[in-house]
Amino acid sequence: MREPRDAIIQVRGLRTQFGTHVVHEGLDLDVYRGEVLGIVGGSGTGKSVLLRAIVGLVHPSAGSIEVFGTDLLNASAETRQGIGRRWGVMFQDGALFSSLTVRENVEVPMREQTDLPAKTRRALAELKISMVGLPPLACDKYPSELSGGMRKRAGLARALALDPEIVFLDEPTAGLDPISASAFDALIKKLQTTMGLTVFMVTHDLDSLHAICDRIAALAEKRVLATGTMKDMLKVEHPWMQEYFHGPRARAAGLGTDRSGTEGPGTDRPGLGG
Repeated sequence: MREPRDAIIQVRGLRTQFGTHVVHEGLDLDVYRGEVLGIVGGSGTGKSVLLRAIVGLVHPSAGSIEVFGTDLLNASAETRQGIGRRWGVMFQDGALFSSLTVRENVEVPMREQTDLPAKTRRALAELKISMVGLPPLACDKYPSELSGGMRKRAGLARALALDPEIVFLDEPTAGLDPISASAFDALIKKLQTTMGLTVFMVTHDLDSLHAICDRIAALAEKRVLATGTMKDMLKVEHPWMQEYFHGPRARAAGLGTDRSGTEGPGTDRPGLGG
């Protein structure tokens, strides 16, 4: 008999809205320790909004969000800050501070959350930069001097600055060429395995879903429509799900076009939606 999985993130009855526009209504989601969970959905389904709500950048109008067993929406500021030290976030294109070097960017969470001496911060930042596959000379470069792929790796290094248990990734391979995207997928999987990370990844990239995600959560109709493996997704009877997982780009990625759950590795790294 399989042991019950440890849900380190539990979202229940989530409602998020901006003015009168409701993005999520009654959304439920579990994220299990040690998994790579891919979040997919069409344009306007609130994939990034969900990520931002969990990390506290968007305040829901209803529902609950528990991380490590703590109700974040009703916790004290001190408690939320303590939980926040246990995760890292990588936004699209790295979201680096343009006036800081890569090393200084990676040091930002250490400056804010620790009292480590400058020499230690510098050494740890250089270690994180090395871990994401950037050369030593990248440490002193500014974001404007980096390629898109290098900026994403620098953003990932900053997300790893405090040795988090959870990493949130917002479209990590968007805008990358196929070779760079595949390399970034491999990096995420390697770090997830070696560091024991739980990865919450918003993505449109079908190849990423196939290559590194243990489970997928599909957003539609203001909620999580379905969760499961790629095989499970291929069987869901819903118009958007059929178009996404059985459409032309899915076929280009080598995914099965029937409903038997057959799928294969992708080659062209297509993405759908926005």
